[in-house]
Parts: sequence; structure tokens; C-alpha cells
Amino acid sequence: MPAKLSVNLNAIAMLRNRRDLPWPDVAHFGRIALQAGASGLTVHPRPDQRHIRFSDLPVLRALIDDEFPQAEFNIEGYPSEDFLLLCEETQPEQVTLVPDDPTQATSDHGWNFRQHSVLLKETVTRLKAGGVRVSLFADGDGDAEAVRLAAETGAARIELYTGPYGGCFDNPQKAAALLDKLGETADHAKNLGLDVNAGHDLTVANLPALIRRIPYLAETSIGHGLTADAMEYGMAETVRRFCRACGQPIS
Repeated sequence: MPAKLSVNLNAIAMLRNRRDLPWPDVAHFGRIALQAGASGLTVHPRPDQRHIRFSDLPVLRALIDDEFPQAEFNIEGYPSEDFLLLCEETQPEQVTLVPDDPTQATSDHGWNFRQHSVLLKETVTRLKAGGVRVSLFADGDGDAEAVRLAAETGAARIELYTGPYGGCFDNPQKAAALLDKLGETADHAKNLGLDVNAGHDLTVANLPALIRRIPYLAETSIGHGLTADAMEYGMAETVRRFCRACGQPIS
């Protein structure tokens, strides 16, 4: 099965928030992405609402339910009580837990599974009780023990943090070394029964190598590079290009 593409709408929302105006319309671009072949939508509602707003969640939930019932809604965030209540109200198909401090500009590291095992076990149990699949943001450094601890939380998936790999666009040798580590981490997860997602700074150029190394990759969550390409190719064609890069037979 080719990796599914979940389009992260944060960058579109951040552009909208520069003005007190309703455009660009986040739901409109979500609709275009799903019509073009994306399998889902991702958002990361931060406490300061600097891009996705809490009010966007029911709108996007309704978009999927009413027009694209086969698609999935993925909500990312740190498991504060406010965030968990948002998830329980919105009922996404997947919640991706990230260890972000509220002041971070973007996600830039995976969980310390040794330090946060109790928090994560309790959170995973709570979300699973509501019928939500849980994925945990993880560093792709080949640490087998960390992956084992991630599996012990009861989560269904890990999401590999691919930022360092994406940042090596001008250094093929370093990118290849980081890709090996990502692959090792994914293999450890697969052997423990975890599905594997990936996200952060993935592009049409670097996705194919990642897919070749991790052919069982379940999902990629992509926002920044996809939104940048959409300025050149348009949202629909950009989604098709990323779907092809994920190995999907998009015409």
C-alpha cells in the first residue's frame, strides 16, 4: 500500500491570520486537497491559535464528514487538558502527540519516552477509550529502546520526525546517513507492531528515497513544503505531485 498523504493546513491558516479577513479559506483549501487525492487533513491547534484556530476544528470535521467520509482528520498537539478536550469534542480519526513547548515556532524533536512514559500511557489510554488512534512523534535516530517504550504506551503508531533529513537538501551524504537512521527506527517500530508515519520538511524531491527505505510507511503529514509548492503549481496539482512522490498512482 502506498503511503497516504495528509495535508497540513497550518501554513494556510497562518497566512489567513495576517489579516482580519476570511481568506485564504482553510476549509476551501482542505476541500481542494481532498478532491485532488489527499487522504486526510492535519492541523496543529496551538494554545495561542497563531495559525489553526479552535473554531476551525468543527468546520474541518464537518467538511470531512459531509463531503469526504473516507478521509481522516489528524490533530497534532501537546497533551494538555485543553488540547485533550478539543480532541474529545472534535473526534479526529488520529491524534498525534508532540512534545512541543507552547513557545516553539514548530515541532523540532520527538518525545523523550523514558522521561514521559507515564504521561503518554495515561494520555494514550484516555484517547483510545474515545475511539481515537494515537501516534507519537519520535526522533528517527535508530534508538531501539525508545521505540520499545513508545510501543509500551499502547499507541498504534509513531510519526518519525524527518526535519533533520529534510534540512539536508544540499548535503546528499548527510541525508543518506539520516535516512538510514530513520529506516532503522521504522524497522524497530514495525517489528514491535507499530505502524509508521512521517512528517516535517518532506518534499517531492526527498519523499521517494524515504518511501524506498520505508516501503511500509503508512502516512506522511506535509504542510510547509506543500504550501510553498502550491504557490507555483496550485494546490490541486501540488497535492497530485506529492501523492505521486508517495507512490500513489495519481493521473
